[in-house]
Amino acid sequence: MLWVKAFHIISMVCWFAGIFYLPRLFVYHAACEDEPGRERFKIMERKLYRGITTPSMVATIVFGVWLVSYNVSGYFSQGWFHAKLALIVLLIIYHFYCGHLVKVFRDDLNSRSHVFYRWLNELPVFVLLAVVILAVVKPF
Repeated sequence: MLWVKAFHIISMVCWFAGIFYLPRLFVYHAACEDEPGRERFKIMERKLYRGITTPSMVATIVFGVWLVSYNVSGYFSQGWFHAKLALIVLLIIYHFYCGHLVKVFRDDLNSRSHVFYRWLNELPVFVLLAVVILAVVKPF
């Protein structure tokens, strides 16, 4: 079980690294004014999303489900776990929204400023704080 937990944490850290960096790339991409720079951002965004962030999300979910399988009734009887699951669902939605934005930038259809993406970049920080506190402190 400790190996599964270790790989769950490792994959979660990798997922969040991608979730933090991808919107930062959107900030720079939205502010970029030269064609070679925009093309470079398209490549970086695609590789980060497909090569690191999405596989890390899948691994996080697989290892998380595996951990829960050791004590399903125990986890589902605790309120903190329900709150954590709700936040994870929101994070998965955020992840796929970022994937949508990768396509928007790829197709040169972005109409938002870098300021929008700066705000978007901050959202997963709050999810991370809440998920870690829920998993470690188990406040309810």
